[in-house]
Amino acid sequence: MIDQSLQGKICLVTGSTSGMGKVTARELASRGATVVLVSRNREKGEATQAEIKQSTGNENVDLLIADLSLLQEVRRLAEAFQQKYSHLHILVNNAGGTYSSRTVTSEGLEATLAFNYLAPFLLTELLLGTLKASAPARIINVSSMAHSRTIAFDNLQGEKSYTAMGSYGQAKLALIIFTYELARRLEGTGVTVNVLHPGLVASNPQGLTGLMAWLVKLLRPFMITVEQGAQNELYLATSPKLEGVSGKYFVEQQEKRSAKSSYDQALAHHLWRVSEQLVALSVPATDSHA
Repeated sequence: MIDQSLQGKICLVTGSTSGMGKVTARELASRGATVVLVSRNREKGEATQAEIKQSTGNENVDLLIADLSLLQEVRRLAEAFQQKYSHLHILVNNAGGTYSSRTVTSEGLEATLAFNYLAPFLLTELLLGTLKASAPARIINVSSMAHSRTIAFDNLQGEKSYTAMGSYGQAKLALIIFTYELARRLEGTGVTVNVLHPGLVASNPQGLTGLMAWLVKLLRPFMITVEQGAQNELYLATSPKLEGVSGKYFVEQQEKRSAKSSYDQALAHHLWRVSEQLVALSVPATDSHA
């Protein structure tokens, strides 16, 4: 029997065909929510959709296809969602990954930054009107304790030097800074936004090879399961204790301090302007990318 605690709520979860995102989507569906999955691969997305429907008994599990490393597809995702739904109560920006070597997308953007930061920045901005119309609503951003100490704007896309974890950490810091700035801008709207490090989760992050893949394998016995990590996402998405709480960083359900630079409002304003420029200046994808 389906739990009815989220009956009538509409949730959008990125990165929802594996790992924490899949568990989070399944748990939201088990509580009666309408859940929209986002998958880059249609076959994998349809398999996950069918699995969640069967395991939860909830038929209100939808699927949208988008490669979130391409901002034109992020725009298409937002448009496709808004064509089908007039409300959005919970947005979980869960998708993320690393690239072992510097990769430039067909839109001319460094892939780590595009996938981990610019995609959730743009998707959230495009869906803000729908979220505000659905208030109270929640936005949950998934960052990492590996976030950098500062933003190197002169090497934002790894133009001068690139390391997988350095670029990943910088993108995750940008996501934290974005969360705090967005929270300030959303005051009084009934829409909250928080960010979390879910813990050291024993998942298989996209793109890890070489030393980092070896390190993850070495640490795996000390990591938490994807189910445990997902509970931390679900806490931010559903806990009554967090009603009205916004602009906070959580580590395993406890409010914590992020890097000192993440609280710099001048830095946040500059990052926001740069982000808007990068999003606007990305070359539109052609039909061949559809």
